Amino acid sequence: MSYYFSAVLSVPFDAAVQRVVEALKQEGFGIITEIDVKDTLKKKINVDFHRYRILGACNPMLAYEALQLEDKVGTMLPCNVIVQEIAQDRTEVAAIDPVASMQAIDNPQLKQAALKVQVKLHKHIESL
Repeated sequence: MSYYFSAVLSVPFDAAVQRVVEALKQEGFGIITEIDVKDTLKKKINVDFHRYRILGACNPMLAYEALQLEDKVGTMLPCNVIVQEIAQDRTEVAAIDPVASMQAIDNPQLKQAALKVQVKLHKHIESL
């Protein structure tokens, strides 16, 4: 089982980020964290890296449901979605598969909740 879903878009990096944010919004997710990996690596360890953004996506209702079922599941939230430039006008988008990540927790109800998130994230990737 793969731990992520992905798609390659034939669009520039910034356009891909905008597209991802809008598609996530359509699925009820908001972006609560954003890490510019290229900028962070340059500032912290002075290395050059390609354009790479980590978006922390959260669907509040689904997060609340998961936290009610397993209070430590917050260690696995939010759902990360990455956007990375792989060539000029070619951008990869990948999202965590929450079902794969929740296999570490022995809670059948949580696995059902993760399936709801999986469906939404997979739909998000397909819609791009």
